[in-house]
Amino acid sequence: MSAETLARWQFGITTVYHFFFVPITIALSLLVAVIQTIWVRTGDEKFLRLTKFFGKLFLINFAMGVVTGIVQEFQFGMNWSEYSRFVGDIFGAPLALEALLAFFLESVFIGLWIFGWDRLPKKVHLATIWIAAIGTMLSAIFILAANSWMQNPVGAHYNATTDRAEMTSLLDVLTNPVALVTLPHVLTAAYLTAGGLILGVAGWHLARLGTPDTEKQIEDAAAYRWATKFGAWVLLAAGVGSLITGDIQGKIMTEVQPMKMAAAEALWTTEQPASFSILTIGSLDGKSEVFSIKVPYVLSFLATGDPNGKVYGINDLVQKMKSEAFTNSNVQLQQEVSDRLAKVGVEDWVPNLPVTYWSFRLMMGLGFLAMAIGLWALWATRKGNLPKPGGLWTAAMFAAPLAPLFGNSFGWIFTEMGRQPFIVYGVLPTAAASSPGVTPLEVGLSMVLYTIIYGALAVVEVGLLMHYIKLGLPDVVEPRVLADDDAPLTFAY
Repeated sequence: MSAETLARWQFGITTVYHFFFVPITIALSLLVAVIQTIWVRTGDEKFLRLTKFFGKLFLINFAMGVVTGIVQEFQFGMNWSEYSRFVGDIFGAPLALEALLAFFLESVFIGLWIFGWDRLPKKVHLATIWIAAIGTMLSAIFILAANSWMQNPVGAHYNATTDRAEMTSLLDVLTNPVALVTLPHVLTAAYLTAGGLILGVAGWHLARLGTPDTEKQIEDAAAYRWATKFGAWVLLAAGVGSLITGDIQGKIMTEVQPMKMAAAEALWTTEQPASFSILTIGSLDGKSEVFSIKVPYVLSFLATGDPNGKVYGINDLVQKMKSEAFTNSNVQLQQEVSDRLAKVGVEDWVPNLPVTYWSFRLMMGLGFLAMAIGLWALWATRKGNLPKPGGLWTAAMFAAPLAPLFGNSFGWIFTEMGRQPFIVYGVLPTAAASSPGVTPLEVGLSMVLYTIIYGALAVVEVGLLMHYIKLGLPDVVEPRVLADDDAPLTFAY
């Protein structure tokens, strides 16, 4: 493999791995804040126990997310120096805002939340987790603004003298139409995942308890039952939100990246109306259809909002992209893009169809599976009923967080692979963005090293989570503000 191909694999591995922690961090911080708010308002001890329980899971996940996220930043200089040189004026701005504002906000107030249980008044301590949760969402805003610029470069112009893209409007970058629709879709998908985690953990414990017969078991069952229903309702509400925002995102994507929509369906020829295939088996070269199961009009509606709308096929889009100038805001691109593509030897303008086709469907299918589990959990706990323990219920409780978690990952794989062969759509080819002085051996060794380290971290992460999940709800003592000003801060977990 070339250094560029290995660099793509390395960034893909580290990014997908890192994103396993991101949706849980974003959403679980706010959900823990909600549970703690209910405790502060009601004084019911079960909500304090739930806050401490899911708060610990959140902190384990947050710590691992920070560690794995730092590695991504290094790769922009290590493996993608040409990308950093070309777009650093634009891409660096939202990343700097994320680090200086959002990350410091969440890390400082998470620290206050961890160590402030016996040092801060209840409401002040509660405010710290709310501010930390707001910080995680601000972080998502800036990161998604940077990524959305790669999907739809706006607020910039190309400087032929310096051979760089230069920002003309930070506001345009932050209000990119792609960013405005991607943000709610990513957030709702995050709450789908965190809701599934709360449902899965609480539902598993609830079934294990069976029929409670001691006072402690009755108290535990009441807490787990509430958390199971809470997680299920969050999961379902977020699932509906994901459907709505995903539908809007599909229409925006068709406007700015029509090739991605065509690749999602493996649609080679333009159709009006266009059908959505549930299953397609193609030829070995991926350029023709052998067998498919299709639903009429659905793709037209997803792409245009009109059941009879026209959806352009890959062949027509390739010709259009090669013959017409890319225009995106005030970025002048045609000659520069053509020269770069020729220089790096890129002739195929079509994304990897098997990856885009199946990642798109796995993203949706896993989301629907999670919603079905949420409905089942609400049905199983209706009218005071308890779920029946068994292999199917246990499998469902494991799938409740894992299905949306992997659905998130497949969604990002589709988003990034569907943009190829460009790292900045219509502006910079991926093959022209890698570091010219890095050898395949250097990239390969670092990729193997990172993969081994990440594998070890995965064992630690899963081991910690499973250990504390199995321990169940902790016994707690009502936090009190210590009178002695010299009393040390304490880790309250």
